[in-house]
Amino acid sequence: MWFMWYFSAFPNQLEEMNKALYTAIASIGLCLSGIATVSAQVTERPRPASWKQLVKGAAFKDRFLPMPKGVLSSQVWGGSNVLPRYIDNGIEDAERSYWGGNILEGTDGSYHLFVCGWPESSPKGHAQWPHSIVYRTTSKNRFGPYIIKDTIGSGHNPEVFRLQDGRLVLYCIDKNYVATSLNGPWKEGKFEFDPRDRPIIEGLSNLSFAQRPDGSYLMVCRGGGIWVSQTGLSTYRQISNKRVYPDVAGEFEDPVIWKDHVQYNMIVNDWLGRIAYYLRSKDGVNWITDPGEAYVPGVAFHEDGRLEDWFKFERIKILQDSYGRAIQANFAVIDTLKKEDKANDRHSSKNISIPLNPGVLITLLNKQFPGSNETIQIRLTAEPGFDPQQDLDIESLRFGSSEQVNNGKGARVVSTQKQGKDLLLRFSAEGHGLSAEEFAPKLLGKYRSGKLLFGYTRVPWVKYDAAILSALRPAFKAGAGQTSLQIVVENLGIAPSVESRLTVWVKTPEGKKEIAGGRVPPIVAYGKHILDLTTSYQLEKGTAYAFIIEINDPTTTSSGFGFSTIPFN
Repeated sequence: MWFMWYFSAFPNQLEEMNKALYTAIASIGLCLSGIATVSAQVTERPRPASWKQLVKGAAFKDRFLPMPKGVLSSQVWGGSNVLPRYIDNGIEDAERSYWGGNILEGTDGSYHLFVCGWPESSPKGHAQWPHSIVYRTTSKNRFGPYIIKDTIGSGHNPEVFRLQDGRLVLYCIDKNYVATSLNGPWKEGKFEFDPRDRPIIEGLSNLSFAQRPDGSYLMVCRGGGIWVSQTGLSTYRQISNKRVYPDVAGEFEDPVIWKDHVQYNMIVNDWLGRIAYYLRSKDGVNWITDPGEAYVPGVAFHEDGRLEDWFKFERIKILQDSYGRAIQANFAVIDTLKKEDKANDRHSSKNISIPLNPGVLITLLNKQFPGSNETIQIRLTAEPGFDPQQDLDIESLRFGSSEQVNNGKGARVVSTQKQGKDLLLRFSAEGHGLSAEEFAPKLLGKYRSGKLLFGYTRVPWVKYDAAILSALRPAFKAGAGQTSLQIVVENLGIAPSVESRLTVWVKTPEGKKEIAGGRVPPIVAYGKHILDLTTSYQLEKGTAYAFIIEINDPTTTSSGFGFSTIPFN
């Protein structure tokens, strides 16, 4: 049952709890707050056997830190599973139920949580959420308590971000609000979307946004499709042909995407299985899924081991530092089944803030991919509160591919050298497991205090800000003994492309057959090229065909575009 999942997310001091007690509770189908059944909103997902081999720091859930101490109280709403709790964490009160939202820091050091909510007295209870109101709330502390400052307007699942010109965009399902200041006024509008001949994956809701280095924006929709806008307000254009989520069973929603100084990051939640996954990407288009849970029930714990046992953790949002590192997770949480949250009862929902271990700053100093006998050198940067020359457990450190270090392997330190306040670490030539495709090698180990230490670095042999070439469907025109194809190729990346080759394939009973191909010249960022091709392959009138378009260049990000169409009706 789902109770047993907690043990993988508990802090160390809870791992020795009496598991037999939880087994007994599960066997009679009761949860800790006394709910008779959870089958309506929970299903158990099997974990891969390989996850049992993961070391501390392999999974994103290992980054969660104890909730900061605050006002601890039991004299508030909620089942026994969430009492006592820190009532000054995030935002809560007796008048409203709150749900998802994210935080921006103001120029004066204040924090602004954009959150949605509805009256606790609503006759529909939690089912009032489609009529949510969006609020700007503020606090002098990033953890809260947050107090309502402004009512912005109707909307649900807000996410706010800054454009390159300083304006603020507040997304809600089916609309947005734009302002020049955190204080408003907010002007309501809508995004425009261009699917670019591709099916929209599970609709355009629960969007999340990450700014690219040139000020453009990458967006992921609820279904896992990737989109790009040149300004963040201009038309969002779909790149992906299928969802980028892990290829496992799950009812996925609540994606959140962010970019740090090394890579793009994403977390997506299986709401039915109550398990989330962490993904990484060098370009925001092609993603890999890291092993282990990104979060599960049990991540809201106090320093003394006390657990705020929220029934659901949803709508995760990330607060970042100046390097883009994730330093805090905000969740919408509820203490019971959503359908059990009625008007003016003891149940409700709120937004909570949980600190995250941001990791350390590391830089790979090797200029080229290391040879078989070549050691690896990285610089570990000093920061306020962190002295790499004093705080490290050197023997615990491992460096290399994520696959290696996440399983307790990787290269070991063979020497150290001070460099100002920083520390140079030289790792052995063996065991790192790096390949030419590795875009973010990982450092994993411990501080002398025993706490988790990790970090990622870029590598000089990978091009991160590459062109992204993407084709539209051809326009077919029949001719004498041949067919012409006119294909628009667009560059949705932030760098100009180099010369590449486009190939058109048709699927046949024997496999696939190349029917046309041609040279694609360099295309500037956000530019396009119209490619005119011909084929002698006989395409019958009124017949449907399955085509694949591929663009091949090792320095360019692209993906095969598959589609079915009737070229001639």
